[in-house]
Amino acid sequence: MANNTLVLTDNSLVLADNSLVLADSNSLVQNSLVATDNSLVIGQEFPDVETCRRTLKEIAIALHFDLRIVKSDRSRFIAKCSKEGCPWRVHVAKCPGVSTFTIRTLHGEHTCEGVRNLHHQQASVGWVARSVEARLRDNPQYKPKEILQDIREQHGVAVSYMQAWRGKERSMAAVHGTFEEGYRLLPAYCEQIRKTNPGSIASVFATGQENCFQRLFVSYRASIYGFINACRPLLELDRAYLKGKYLGTLLCAVSVDADDALFPLAFAIVDMESDENWMWFLSELRKLLGVNTENMPRLTILSDRSKGIAEAVETHFPSAFHGFCLRYVSENFRDEFKNTKLVNIFWNAVYALTAVEFEAKIAEMVEISQDVLQWLQRFPPRLWAVAYFDGVRYGHFTLAVTELLYNWALEGHELPIVQMMEYIRHQLVSWFSDRCNRGMGWTSILVPSAEKRILEAIADARCYQVLRANDVEFEIVSTERTNIVDIRSRLCSCRRWQIYGLPCAHAVAALISCGQNAHLFAEHCFTVASYREAYSQTIDPIPDKSQWKELGEGADGGGAKVDIMIRPPKIRRPPGRPKKKVLRIESFKRPKRIVQCGRCHMLGHSQKKCTMQV
Repeated sequence: MANNTLVLTDNSLVLADNSLVLADSNSLVQNSLVATDNSLVIGQEFPDVETCRRTLKEIAIALHFDLRIVKSDRSRFIAKCSKEGCPWRVHVAKCPGVSTFTIRTLHGEHTCEGVRNLHHQQASVGWVARSVEARLRDNPQYKPKEILQDIREQHGVAVSYMQAWRGKERSMAAVHGTFEEGYRLLPAYCEQIRKTNPGSIASVFATGQENCFQRLFVSYRASIYGFINACRPLLELDRAYLKGKYLGTLLCAVSVDADDALFPLAFAIVDMESDENWMWFLSELRKLLGVNTENMPRLTILSDRSKGIAEAVETHFPSAFHGFCLRYVSENFRDEFKNTKLVNIFWNAVYALTAVEFEAKIAEMVEISQDVLQWLQRFPPRLWAVAYFDGVRYGHFTLAVTELLYNWALEGHELPIVQMMEYIRHQLVSWFSDRCNRGMGWTSILVPSAEKRILEAIADARCYQVLRANDVEFEIVSTERTNIVDIRSRLCSCRRWQIYGLPCAHAVAALISCGQNAHLFAEHCFTVASYREAYSQTIDPIPDKSQWKELGEGADGGGAKVDIMIRPPKIRRPPGRPKKKVLRIESFKRPKRIVQCGRCHMLGHSQKKCTMQV
């Protein structure tokens, strides 16, 4: 018998090459044979003709030969090697009475040399989508460039960038659903948030006769409770632009917990950034706080004070202190003057604690450029200078939320809107769980960041002379100046205690002199008890979308009519690669301040490290 021919012996099928696997009658299970690796066997079954087609294409790619389909219909599938004269051929037919297909005949020998180059006809967009689906489940940021590189390394096949891009789009739709489906599911998704997390706010709004998406607002009960009962009365407002198929803008309001970490309160997605949408977002935020607390705290709000944000804050939070983000102000100053010396003096003016110190720095700047006076008219110091700002920033001068939003937009912009909201929720769940566990392990009065500052103040306090005027007032004398401390009102003439919420070195010196524990004079928002309270509530899971009930006619409780399908916004991403926003990370921090000793007046060290004898 010649090689690679089919032999029937004792009900066994044998093929000399490796494409057909030995199978006797005892190994047949329900008349089907199982292939191993890239092999095929007579009798092998497929649930449908599409599965059969996909399997044969994958084998052709793995074995580097081109597949030519001779016949494909409801009852049979016949394919052969595309090389003329090569005997490889397979015939698959539908099994009678059932939906499965089985291999009837197989010629498994290749006499051709196969595909010699890296391009393969069977490497279609659908094949690319199936190849990357598993990885895209874990990493939606899997780039087309990475896809084509991995396919070349793993399969020895070259695909084009457009094939990789379209394959990713198709796989993303299979894994996460389409962008259009995401908007359609929003009313049901909001209902699930309110149902699984009672007290949470989730509402979606549509506009126009076509019921196009306009706005989505989400705030979880756990975040609302933590902000009102444990966080500082401080909010940062900012936005990030989404670059998905239908664009949009992500708005966010965050606070700060006891240990200086961001505490997201509410976020929204709107069809575009506009004054009207900012007015709506602040209106929802005001209603949220009004419903959940009888005594509205007097807030300090930080933003870039764009026209829309400034008007919305003034309308809905008229008693709030609304200050500039110093990053925005400093970048504007730097871009206008382009003078390093001026910028350094500007930062010294920003952090000057008293009006006298601030005015002295302004005078230095005016000597270099008279144009500084005109710039100060556009950016009034009362909105950004520490010496004049009436609100309490607790040491937060720039918008930390900017980087958070940038990361959220970067991670979620390729996901449908519901999946993006789920990505944000998962991150919040992780934060709440991790921080709750961390807080339970602390045994001190204050959180670690506040504890560190108090210990530094205690070390500095040893250099001061304390003169007690009465039960609550003290004079703190140093070689630099004399400061007045009132421990009852928690005031120091240096203003650091009022600005940061923690006793300064002068206050600590006064407290130690009268036998008080300085830790007990920090604001309550810096305590471990406050930190634990902030994360005491949980964000509960939301069932898979397959378990959501179809909503009936009416409204979803948040403003959207659910008897009409919500459609995507009309604004779509233009063709071409979207531009990346580059955050100037180096401007997130002010220039390093040079320390001057208050005893010997030399630069480079402080009083506590001074070696000069007293």
